[in-house]
Amino acid sequence: MPQMDTKLTGTTKALLYEYKKAIDELMQVITPLTREEIIRARDNVTSDPNCISIQTILSHLVYAGYAYIVFIENHAGQTAERQPKLYFETAGDYIKALNDLFDYSLKVFTDHPSLPLHEEDNKKKIVTNWGQEFDIEQMMEHAIVHILKHRRQIQRMLAEGNSALVA
Repeated sequence: MPQMDTKLTGTTKALLYEYKKAIDELMQVITPLTREEIIRARDNVTSDPNCISIQTILSHLVYAGYAYIVFIENHAGQTAERQPKLYFETAGDYIKALNDLFDYSLKVFTDHPSLPLHEEDNKKKIVTNWGQEFDIEQMMEHAIVHILKHRRQIQRMLAEGNSALVA
């Protein structure tokens, strides 16, 4: 199980614990992969450029993960910008990027321990660039499920070879 040395409690700690657990499970899947397995195009039918290879999926996950936490950070009054999308060729580089993403996420919540997780007033929710409205708890739940969905997609790609897949 994930280890977190933090003074955060309650729902915040639970959300971060589950986020770390999801990231750790993804890292277990990608750890044994070779460079060739990571960069090889596996879905030549998809119209989603984020789902062609394990590389594009992992880059998408890290990039989106920073988007979610930057939405939260900016909602808390900061002026943060997410980093550009980066592509790596090794599992080790993606594992470092995923760990850095989690550490950044943990720091945001540690620096702002009183963030209101639940918000019923839609005017006070985070509006994403794809048009959905989330409170902070929903944003973190979305971040967790996003990792889980794409971990499953990678596992299916590895099990099924090059056939066209849907997440």
